[in-house]
Amino acid sequence: MSQPTQTETQATQNIDVIATTEKIFNQLDSMSLDAILRDWIIPYGTKVFLAIAIFVVGKWLAKGISQLLSKAVLASTKDEMLQSFVRSISYFLLLLIVVIASLSQLGINTSSLVALIGAAGLAIGLSLQNSLQNFAAGVMLLIFKPFKKGDFIETSGISGTVTQMGLVVLELRTGDNKTVLVPNSNVFSSTITNYSANETRRVDFIFDISYDDDIAQAKEIIREILEKDDRVLKEPKPVIAVSTLASSSVQIIARPWVNTPNYYAVYWQVTENVKIAFDKAGISIPFNQLDVNLSGSIPESSVK
Repeated sequence: MSQPTQTETQATQNIDVIATTEKIFNQLDSMSLDAILRDWIIPYGTKVFLAIAIFVVGKWLAKGISQLLSKAVLASTKDEMLQSFVRSISYFLLLLIVVIASLSQLGINTSSLVALIGAAGLAIGLSLQNSLQNFAAGVMLLIFKPFKKGDFIETSGISGTVTQMGLVVLELRTGDNKTVLVPNSNVFSSTITNYSANETRRVDFIFDISYDDDIAQAKEIIREILEKDDRVLKEPKPVIAVSTLASSSVQIIARPWVNTPNYYAVYWQVTENVKIAFDKAGISIPFNQLDVNLSGSIPESSVK
């Protein structure tokens, strides 16, 4: 006996659907208005109304609970990035529960739906491996806390102020006010330099003077400039010393300590003040040069 074709099977299914629909309408025609209200509209309308009510109220509760959790996290950790992370993930999970409860109220088999969601989650996970890596890296960064919002850091070859850390990317604002998004996995797998982690920083200066200049005088000028700057800390005391006898200059290092927010202001101002003071004292800052000594006689024709 030959098997029915796909077209024949589809036609049979369509006939069954039409027959079922006609049967329902025939039942409705034979029923009174009271019976329709009692057996159809009220039961199913109540389910739909309750499902909508569960979704609306549940969504409102999910938002409120996620905000309460984020506030509790902020109060206990003072970490705004962790607060944002907890608020996002808790709202998503609670909203998923609300959707399942609403569908269950409509009579949908939620156990099958949960299994479907699990299978879909597995498929999505396999197709979004990089995003999951970024998500996992974001969780690890929140646990170890190598930086916080407002810190100036350098990572993955990019320097900037941390403005926000999302589920998959870190948002940095550069010094020229550009926004850069760095994947969390790149941040976690690379070196992180946090310039704002400590309250104080050491400023490293290198000043070049000529071999003919007075080293003691140059060091005294640098010391006076540092002592007059109120932003330079008294302790630990600045180090001023000759570091290198270079090919065309004597290099003097100066290493004062400042509060971290004053780092660049002190660096720029002290550099300018030292240049002005050196000029007044007649101390030269040499440039690279090469002395060539010629031996033997040179023909006059080559000089002309």
